[in-house]
Amino acid sequence: MKALVTEMIGTFFLVLAVGLSVNQGAPLAPIAIGFTLMVMVYAGGRLSGAHYNPAVSLAAMLRGALPAAKLVPYWSAQLVGGVLAALLVWKLTGRALHVAPAEATSMMKAVFGEAVATFGLAYVVLHVATGRGTEGNSYFGLAIGATVAAFAVAFGGITGGAFNPAVGLAPAIVEMIAGQTPSALAWVYAVGPFAGAAAAAYVFKMQDAA
Repeated sequence: MKALVTEMIGTFFLVLAVGLSVNQGAPLAPIAIGFTLMVMVYAGGRLSGAHYNPAVSLAAMLRGALPAAKLVPYWSAQLVGGVLAALLVWKLTGRALHVAPAEATSMMKAVFGEAVATFGLAYVVLHVATGRGTEGNSYFGLAIGATVAAFAVAFGGITGGAFNPAVGLAPAIVEMIAGQTPSALAWVYAVGPFAGAAAAAYVFKMQDAA
């Protein structure tokens, strides 16, 4: 139960940082998002592994760092945290967060971009937090937060920059509750990240076994 509460809280603050900074047009939004993830990873790493991302949980399960029986409970806790944060964003800013690819981005580009970015994120998480020889290091939270901040800048204007099904889908659920119209490509934020995370897990296992 402690692990699930930790995943819910961490995902809550991650989605909250995304929603508040994006809805206010904060110029340092990627930094705020990356730093929020970093501190939440440091806070919850010892309790749950600090995934805060269903795609990262999938990668951890495929890598063998998360029991398969815990995958769906982790996903549920992360989605609940994301929805609660998205509801608060709506109430504080007056509109629900809208996560969507750029208008000029095709469906295939959006899926591929989210898959590539999530591959990079999951690859970093697995190596710095679960790789042989890196246990107990002091930099894992910084590495993970910096990865998200960098990818938010690099991919955000193309794919919407979720790299996380909770970040992409929880706001869409709240948009429907608020009477707004979510992106027709919201499904991209499940398909792309899950594909990228699965690929990262298999690449990691190949490298870690060498």
